[in-house]
Amino acid sequence: MNQTPDKKVALMIAMLAAFFVPFMGSSVNIALPSIGKDFAMDAVALSWVATSFLLTAAMFLLPFGRLADIYGRKLFFFLGIVTYTLSSFASAISPSGFILILSRGLQGMGGAMIFSTGIAILSSVFPSNERGKALGMTAAAVYLGLSFGPPLGGLLTHYLGWRFVFLIHVPLGLIIIILILSKLKGEWADAKGESFDLLGSLTYCISLTALVYGLSLLPDNIGITIALIGLIGLFGFIVWEYNSPSPLLDVRIFQTSTVFAFSNLSTLIHYSATFAVGFLISLYLQYIKLYTPQIAGMILMVQPVVMALFSPSAGRLSDRIEPRIVASIGMVMTVIGLFVFSFISKDMTLSLIILNLTILGLGFALFSSPNTNAVMSSVDKKYFGVASATLGTMRLTGQMLSMGITTLIFSVKIGKVQITEEYYQQFLVSSRMAFLIFSILCFLGILASMARGKIR
Repeated sequence: MNQTPDKKVALMIAMLAAFFVPFMGSSVNIALPSIGKDFAMDAVALSWVATSFLLTAAMFLLPFGRLADIYGRKLFFFLGIVTYTLSSFASAISPSGFILILSRGLQGMGGAMIFSTGIAILSSVFPSNERGKALGMTAAAVYLGLSFGPPLGGLLTHYLGWRFVFLIHVPLGLIIIILILSKLKGEWADAKGESFDLLGSLTYCISLTALVYGLSLLPDNIGITIALIGLIGLFGFIVWEYNSPSPLLDVRIFQTSTVFAFSNLSTLIHYSATFAVGFLISLYLQYIKLYTPQIAGMILMVQPVVMALFSPSAGRLSDRIEPRIVASIGMVMTVIGLFVFSFISKDMTLSLIILNLTILGLGFALFSSPNTNAVMSSVDKKYFGVASATLGTMRLTGQMLSMGITTLIFSVKIGKVQITEEYYQQFLVSSRMAFLIFSILCFLGILASMARGKIR
């Protein structure tokens, strides 16, 4: 690093980027019906508008994290913002659904560069005693993006059309690009000169694609087969990395650092147990409670708003108290919220739903930034990019598993039909089953969180 960066500048840029990506994701979800109508896309094709982003982001997180450690985290962060901005414009002018899906895949690549470097840059700039606060503020920016996405996306789609949901990200991307070029000094490449594991990267990308794609096809036999091929490929990847002289992911970190291993496992479990909550409650509010999408969106905002409000405090708290304690308390609150929703019925009051979303939001805030702090504080600085990328991969894989569990339950209990009034009871049974499974899963996550050990 040639120059000492301004910590405030680095934090501001990281927070803008942290807002940028989830804001897009949550606003696009609101625009999906309009996109489907314009391009006459069926439900499966429409789902790939969202899935193509998640898939490419998950595929490229680790390779880009490693490349950033070797060639420079600021360089890849910059390339990520440029790619994301250009693909936003490409999405806005897409002439067909197929081109839009490709553009969203390109966005996922940009997102992977941002995810794998933003947290790593903050971890490079801020000392360990200030890192939790910075990570907490960045987590708050993520949740603000998730909070503002649905209402703003709905307004843009309603008054200007869905293309403006993508176009609005272009000026924001340009602002971040200008700030990086003019204000963010220095560079971080703590693994400079080391070689890049190309074969390991290809094995990882192909195997993860097979796993994620297979999960999306469950419970069909072809889905099980493809997912198993993906799992076998990932096992082969781990064996290869263990013996590689310059691995994409130094799997020995998982052996030598209990904190790193169990913090990542906690992330995978937590997102597996919570990501589908918004999906299920959104359907419940609209189908069972008969609220409009706008009102349902406002109710669902409660959780990310609470996350945004309390994440900075949780991050600061993890600078003073062991992160495993704060994160584990957060998981306990998440279990309580999920268990309450396992009794969901058509008579559940709106006040109880809002209270429970508040509990889940507080639980998530207490878990997220302290858990990230634990991961980044458990590795040597030359692994910051890979550590950040590993954490992001666990998050995205958890999101896919959460939706996979929900889809599997729906397929068994409801079948491949539209959720009409005659299927409302089956929907409620399915939702209760999903929340109960998520509660048990998250309870096991508490054990993983507590087992991680101390970082100080």
